[in-house]
Amino acid sequence: MANIKSSKKRIKVSERNRLRNRLYKSTVRTMYKKSMQSIQNYNESNKEDISKIISITYSKIDKAVKKKVLHANSGASKKSSLSKALKKALSS
Repeated sequence: MANIKSSKKRIKVSERNRLRNRLYKSTVRTMYKKSMQSIQNYNESNKEDISKIISITYSKIDKAVKKKVLHANSGASKKSSLSKALKKALSS
């Protein structure tokens, strides 16, 4: 355990940030999986639901990138793979 006051504060701050980052990452993973699952179960009747879920997922990814939880390229890769999967589902 740290003895210096600033070290104690850094420990608190880093723990708080770690928990917040974990929350963002978990949310992004969950929304990404839900989006992929809904894309795989695509049909004309759930088209609006899919677009709503993907919109929310894009938003969550962008927020995680903005907060520096995800690297920008990682966020772009996730969004790209979602749009690629959606395009594939729409064409077939």
